[in-house]
Amino acid sequence: MIDLGISKMALIGAVALIVIGPEKLPRVARTLGTLMGKAQRYVADVKAEVSRSMELDELKKMKESVEGAAKDVENTIQTNASDFEKSWEQATDVASSGSSYDGANSVPVYRHPQKKWRVKQGATPNWYKARTGIRTKALSGAARVARYRPKKLN
Repeated sequence: MIDLGISKMALIGAVALIVIGPEKLPRVARTLGTLMGKAQRYVADVKAEVSRSMELDELKKMKESVEGAAKDVENTIQTNASDFEKSWEQATDVASSGSSYDGANSVPVYRHPQKKWRVKQGATPNWYKARTGIRTKALSGAARVARYRPKKLN
């Protein structure tokens, strides 16, 4: 690139002052500055577009590699699934002779766990809660505000 030092810039400024004149020099300098700014923005936009296109190409390559890996995994799963189904059929045929299975459909028979889920053995009685002042019902936010709002004095 062109090496512009302070001495060369001073020389260009002096020549421009002589050629253009002191009246038109500020306007020319402003126009030259805007043109240089536009050129720099254009170069920056071109660089950004090139980098975006390079990133897009990299993403496309990555997408293709991920899709290929996914297809390989899918094929592997399908081959292993058929092996699993065969081994499952063999295992269920052996287990169907057990006593916990229904003989017709090879489905395990449901056994109730013999637990009383709805009875709470360790629950505190309501009369004790009422005597000690423990809350038995939860208030919503709006109900709590309405209950504890200070009363207006007339």
